[in-house]
Amino acid sequence: MDRSPLQAPVLIEQTGDTLTFTLNRPDAGNEVSGAMFDAMSAALRSEAVEPTARVLRLRANGDVFCTGRERAGRDAVSIRAEVVRLIELKRLLRNTSLISIAHVQGDAFGFGFGLAILCDFTLVASSARLGFPEMRSGLPPAAIMAYLGRYALPKAVFPMVLFGDAITPELAVQAGLVTRVCEPANLHAEADALAERILSLDEAGARQCKAFFLAAQESSVEHNFRSATDMLTVNALRLMQSR
Repeated sequence: MDRSPLQAPVLIEQTGDTLTFTLNRPDAGNEVSGAMFDAMSAALRSEAVEPTARVLRLRANGDVFCTGRERAGRDAVSIRAEVVRLIELKRLLRNTSLISIAHVQGDAFGFGFGLAILCDFTLVASSARLGFPEMRSGLPPAAIMAYLGRYALPKAVFPMVLFGDAITPELAVQAGLVTRVCEPANLHAEADALAERILSLDEAGARQCKAFFLAAQESSVEHNFRSATDMLTVNALRLMQSR
């Protein structure tokens, strides 16, 4: 029997210029399954080829945001395939031209917290618990550590991944992992307002701003100066011609 759209493990919907991913396995802590990885990655690949949206919203149904991912692999080949798939989703999310917003309405652990951090804006309910518990099972969270230093200072985040203690949203903000802490009742409205603000920006300018911001983190300042010269010239001409 085919599963109805509302029963799918992840709901993927587009309304106007906004694409929304809703994790929809509340009874399983919204753990991300193989089917969910495939669906979200396919949507992001489609956007990379032919953009149809400008904002991506990542949210979840139920009381928790996401408590991790399913681990079905039982041998080296299947385990490696799972890791390749999860890293591909993270790569696509980080590099998408869509401006992304995570609504973390409840607990986010391990892969779930790492996914929210990768979004351009991470709004977290004050009641949520966050953390990287993998080391409590002896598993270094390498897929998260691969990029965690891009968002926070090593002295702030290394104890978080080493000991796996749950952290508060306020501490996550101080560490640079979260954009804003919201009252639970206001989380959705604040995400709505943020999305509207993004959509009010010049579309081409917003996409290029994100692309340059990400590229600049990987390059030398001198290279960034050269790239800035080209970008400012091209965009100044584009804006002059559009008036």
